[in-house]
Amino acid sequence: MSKPNNKSLSINKGSEISGSVNPDFKAKRASLKKKEEYVEGIKSGNRTILSQAITLVESSKQEYRELGLEVLEELMPLTGNSVRIGITGVPGVGKSTFIEALGGKILDKGEKLAVLAVDPTSSRSKGSILGDKTRMASLAVHDDAFIRPSPTSGNLGGVARKSRETMLLCEAAGFKTIFIETVGVGQSETTVHSMVDFFLLLMLPGAGDELQGIKRGVMEMADLIAINKAEEPNQKLAEKAKREYENALSLFPPSPSGWQPPVFTCSALTKKGIFEIWSQIENYIRHTKENKYFEKRRKEQAKHWMYETIESQLKTEFLNNPSVKKKLTEIEKQVIEGKISSFRAAEKLLTIYKNS
Repeated sequence: MSKPNNKSLSINKGSEISGSVNPDFKAKRASLKKKEEYVEGIKSGNRTILSQAITLVESSKQEYRELGLEVLEELMPLTGNSVRIGITGVPGVGKSTFIEALGGKILDKGEKLAVLAVDPTSSRSKGSILGDKTRMASLAVHDDAFIRPSPTSGNLGGVARKSRETMLLCEAAGFKTIFIETVGVGQSETTVHSMVDFFLLLMLPGAGDELQGIKRGVMEMADLIAINKAEEPNQKLAEKAKREYENALSLFPPSPSGWQPPVFTCSALTKKGIFEIWSQIENYIRHTKENKYFEKRRKEQAKHWMYETIESQLKTEFLNNPSVKKKLTEIEKQVIEGKISSFRAAEKLLTIYKNS
């Protein structure tokens, strides 16, 4: 008995499908430029080459990473001439809209702006949306603005592990103002604070008890608190929140910079208060340069990142050690089953590493 011809399940012959949209794509992606080409391209402000160099320093592939660091080393004399601004706040506070509004003021002055927007990486799929460019439409198409969304890659605090190198490459390319946006209030703020000159904290009006939704440590790091979305009907709530934050800040010990952090209300949507906030940032930079804190902090940060890099490299080397990899799963299983303490397990693995 012949089977019925189920046409709904049949596939009509169509055009031949190519293995790739662009057959040469893989070959082009695999090819690397010479170090000198990256260096000269970045010096001339070529954004495509800048993006490629950033990809190198972010890469987990050793040869790419090594080339990226060689490029950065050549460009170090051209770094350090920007103002580095960290921007953080609770999710939904309007960071992207605020950055676009504040960035517009900088671009209006004829200066170049780079935005390093850190995107959360899913702990399940390991993927990121990287949608910051869609949320900063006017900056994304401006000739003097450069937006680089980077996945957090599961790193502690949610800051892309190579953000500092990316920032230095942007400085070498001539960007005089650099924003680093974090994913939200949490441990990432400490990391961002250790790489910027000015730390701006965005908050919402009327989100319940204003001082409950944020850790004291984050407030202590802030050089300015801005209560966003202060347009009607939130204006009165924003003013109330402003007074509460001012009262809280007055109880904190003096900042080592000698600067008293101000509190402002603003609306990134209507641009209200944005100019005043930028003026305060300029005042802070001028103040800290006059009292030498600016230079002192930059030196402390450079030293801090040297030790951070050592820790990161040692951890990578430890986990990639063949002897450690051979025993890691077995010892990890013993910890999970409660046969050995986490501390004893760590000691065992470190001993294996030392003796390998």
